[in-house]
Amino acid sequence: MFAKNRLFWIAALIGSVLDRLSKFLVTYFFVLTIPPQTLPIIPGVFHLTYVVNTGAAFSLFNQGVSWLRWLSLLVSIVLLVIAWFGPNWNRWEQAGYGFILSGALGNGIDRFVLNQVVDFLDFRIIQFPIFNLADVFINVGVACLFISAFWTSAKEPR
Repeated sequence: MFAKNRLFWIAALIGSVLDRLSKFLVTYFFVLTIPPQTLPIIPGVFHLTYVVNTGAAFSLFNQGVSWLRWLSLLVSIVLLVIAWFGPNWNRWEQAGYGFILSGALGNGIDRFVLNQVVDFLDFRIIQFPIFNLADVFINVGVACLFISAFWTSAKEPR
C-alpha cells in the first residue's frame, strides 16, 4: 500500500511524530507566561522557551492569519495525493516532500486545534525568532528538494 515513495511516508511519519511529541512535552512541562518560561540548555546560546505564535513564520502577520490553517491543509492534501497517485520520486524528493508534509501537518494541527502554533527552539546567540520542529522539517524538506534539483543519481527515477 505504501510501497510507492516509501521514504516519503517514513519521513512524514517520523517528522509528524517528533513534532507532536515535542510540542506535547513543552506544553506539559512548561507554563505559558509573560515573560516566557525558559530552560537554558547552553546558557546564552540555546534555550527551550515556550511561546505561541498566532502569525506566520517568525511571527509575521500576527493578526488575521486564519487562512494559514487552510493553506497547511491544502499543502498536506496535495502532497498526499501526489505521493499516492503521482510519479515515483527519487530519494531526495521523497525525503523533501515527506518532511514538508510533516511540517505542514504539525503547524496545521496547531492552527486548527489551538488557533496558534507552539514554538520553543530558542537560539539566542544569533537572536533568531523562536521556532519548532515543524519549521525545521519544512526547511530540511526544502533543502532536500534543492539537493534533488542539482544532484541526483543516474540510477534514480526522475
